[in-house]
Amino acid sequence: MSPPPEIILEVDKLITSFETERGMLRAVDQVSFAVPRGKTVGIVGESGCGKSVTAMSIIRLLPQPAGRILGGQVRFKGLDLVRASDGQMRQVRGGDIGVIFQEPMTALNPVHRIGRQVAEVFRIHKKLSKRDAWDAATEMLQRVRIPDPEKRMMDYPHQLSGGMRQRIVIALALACKPSLVIADEPTTALDVTVQAQILDLMKQLQDEIGMSIILITHDLGVIAETCDEVVVMYAGRVVERASAADLFDHPQHAYTRGLLQSIPTLETPSKAVLKTIPGMVASLADHVHGCRFCQRMGRSAGASNERPRFAELAPGHWAEICPQCTPHLG
Repeated sequence: MSPPPEIILEVDKLITSFETERGMLRAVDQVSFAVPRGKTVGIVGESGCGKSVTAMSIIRLLPQPAGRILGGQVRFKGLDLVRASDGQMRQVRGGDIGVIFQEPMTALNPVHRIGRQVAEVFRIHKKLSKRDAWDAATEMLQRVRIPDPEKRMMDYPHQLSGGMRQRIVIALALACKPSLVIADEPTTALDVTVQAQILDLMKQLQDEIGMSIILITHDLGVIAETCDEVVVMYAGRVVERASAADLFDHPQHAYTRGLLQSIPTLETPSKAVLKTIPGMVASLADHVHGCRFCQRMGRSAGASNERPRFAELAPGHWAEICPQCTPHLG
């Protein structure tokens, strides 16, 4: 029997809130999951479910002063990032943890050349000279398949296509060969051809470097293609967590099944109306303490004051146990 994989990141009962006119509202409500070394963990759910806030909480890049981490731990290589100093976080971010942001045009500085922005990572984290940092940045652009990298180093972000800008953001995230990369919707604004190229590139670089990836997306097709494990979030909570194969073959929570049923298949008739989940995710101010998916579906029995317990149904497969959303589990 092979030993269990080494855990590089462990998120334990993370609570993140935002100060609003209606008081402190929880956007992330006791979220827990782990990331094994060299594996890809997908976080999936609709917009407003807390995926990106979870990621930004891990690296402490929450909007200030409104965003606050109120509880839990984020253990990365023995360091609790929640309680780490600002100096420690500056070393971790961009060094041992790379981030691929959702929109490359906002991640890149529009008034600086590409070369300066990529070279800066090497100067800050590797302490290289200007000449060495420039050479390392040029080599990094070549690794992410940027054609004619020497010329592109002199370009500004607006002179590049969306796919090339995304490759630049990936180059920034991977410049220091991080142990973990957080990719927040890295292919959302790209067409399907470029999306496939970006996902293939990330997989190739993962194999070369041996890094772990947290992939945040609402696209279950991307999850199925790239992820080893999946975390399903709804309304700030994890409602199901399992290996990708187990989740797609044996979804347990009603929300997970709803997401999977909304995907068209080869058997779906042409122009057929796809299945949808009725309603929408409640706003933070309207979240109930009980089952939040029951709240959406208008089932008062499940949306009580008692939070559903989160239990292991099979080895490595966890889900919220709600009489309405998982009735087959009792």
